[in-house]
Amino acid sequence: MSVIELDDVVKRYESGAQTVTALKGVDFHADRGEMVTIIGPSGSGKSTMLNMIGLLDTPTEGTVHLDGRNVTGFTEDELTEERRTTLGFVFQDFHLLPMLSAVENVELPSVWDTSVDRRDRAIDLLKRVGLGDRLDHTPDELSGGQQQRVAIARSLINGPDILLMDEPTGNLDQDTGRTILEEVTRLKEEENIAVVAVTHDEQMLDYTDRTVRIVDGVIQS
Repeated sequence: MSVIELDDVVKRYESGAQTVTALKGVDFHADRGEMVTIIGPSGSGKSTMLNMIGLLDTPTEGTVHLDGRNVTGFTEDELTEERRTTLGFVFQDFHLLPMLSAVENVELPSVWDTSVDRRDRAIDLLKRVGLGDRLDHTPDELSGGQQQRVAIARSLINGPDILLMDEPTGNLDQDTGRTILEEVTRLKEEENIAVVAVTHDEQMLDYTDRTVRIVDGVIQS
């Protein structure tokens, strides 16, 4: 069973007097243990599609299934809970809080969860991405690649089933980007999670298990 599935998803936006159709009957799935890369030109619908997968937006038509459950009609509170427990997000700009240390940034998404030892989990994740000696460093004391590793560790703190990455190597040089992709590949297998990434970075295609191309809101076969 796919961990995430879009079935005939249509998304329309009202823009003044115009209606813009960003997604036109999109079918998509991702399974545990695989990395799927979404590519396409600017304005093709990649970001809208990622928002659907990440439960950040809801379809105008069609359905979204998460672990076999139809979540299309969930309330905003229910979607928020699903995002917190099932999804991890990694952004191009890292989005680390500058006043917090690496370990505090990683702990942040689990701040309301009293059932686990957040600090131990955060330290373990940072060690696994090679930052065991940078636990107390703030973002301005870390390189771009190190900040992205902190962001990846943070995305895994709640044990998600799906890791969503928006241009994860966009702000990194090629060598650092390759290191990050190798790290994600290893974590994908260790954690048995699905990784879905939107990218313009051609080198990412060397690491992906499957590539999906979208043009003008339509998946290309």
